[in-house]
Formats: sequence, structure tokens, C-alpha cells
Amino acid sequence: MAQFVFSVPDMSCGHCKMRITKALEEAGFSGFDVALETKTVTVEAADSEAVRAAIDEAGYDAVLKQ
Repeated sequence: MAQFVFSVPDMSCGHCKMRITKALEEAGFSGFDVALETKTVTVEAADSEAVRAAIDEAGYDAVLKQ
């Protein structure tokens, strides 16, 4: 497992945070933080592409920062 940080520039409100959180939970992720203040999502996962796909499924573009 590795830690991945994604920038989600279109995340602008609590509803956005809730949608991303729900999408990550439904994809089976549990060790994550969705930070509205910094517009980032930090996730412990084996595959960054699976995380990006879950965020994309919620309707948001995600850019891997690290």
C-alpha cells in the first residue's frame, strides 16, 4: 500500500466532499481523507488509477500530486 495525494480542483463545497467520500467508500477504500480546504484527497491504496477512477465516477477530475 502506498499513500497517494490527488488534487481535485472542482471540489468546492460540502456536497462535493460528500459525493467523493461516498464514491471512495463504494469502491472499497477506507483509509482516506477528503480535504475541502485544500481541495485534495489523500488515500492509502495499492493502485492510484483505481482511486482516480472512483473520484472520476463521482464526477470530478483528479490529478495525482504524489
